Amino acid sequence: MAKPLRILMLLTAAAALGAPPPARAGLLRPVLMLMRPQLENQLTRVCVETASAGREELEKSLQDPCRKLAVPTSKCLIEETDNSGRSLGVLTELISGRFGDDSEVVVKRCLARMFGLPTDSLKDMPLRELGKRFGSRGLQELTP
Repeated sequence: MAKPLRILMLLTAAAALGAPPPARAGLLRPVLMLMRPQLENQLTRVCVETASAGREELEKSLQDPCRKLAVPTSKCLIEETDNSGRSLGVLTELISGRFGDDSEVVVKRCLARMFGLPTDSLKDMPLRELGKRFGSRGLQELTP
């Protein structure tokens, strides 16, 4: 699957992730792993809805590619949630059905990781700006 679709999926899935102090990394990883199948289902749904743009004829053909893409995406989200020490915050946001600061940090860390950038390189860029740059113009706009 192309990187732009991966990025689009991560950005649109940010809403699907939906502030307490950070938890120590590693303590809540088992809980996050238990939530992984649900996260993958939600990522798949968001990917299909976003990529098909409401065209029913595309939805069925996008199910398998989106499901395959959801696996590494969920893995990245869980690993970066754990690595960032924001597990408790992300879990709280998930349970409350909102997308907050902790979830945003994790999504930005995954995007950076996908492009081989330093983990915190996107931390000061608003998520909406990343969506605009990745979604409509592609990665070339990010490079100097």
